[in-house]
Amino acid sequence: MATGEVPEETKVSDRGMVTIPADLRRRLDIEPGDTLRWTTGEEGNLYVEIVHQREGVFDDFDPVDVGETNAVEVEGEFGAE
Repeated sequence: MATGEVPEETKVSDRGMVTIPADLRRRLDIEPGDTLRWTTGEEGNLYVEIVHQREGVFDDFDPVDVGETNAVEVEGEFGAE
């Protein structure tokens, strides 16, 4: 934790759920669909890794015609998703 940083706190619900404070979500760019990977150290410390899951990861790719259909024509006809 950075010097002078006030720790954030949340309570664990009776179902084991926690809420990530909004300030942390903004600073760490945590969005719906992201995964949190939980691990513990030998001393019992809890560590959380953020696995960003962004939709549309293939949006920058151009369609490729593999011979079965003309993907470029199909995209023009139906539009890209």
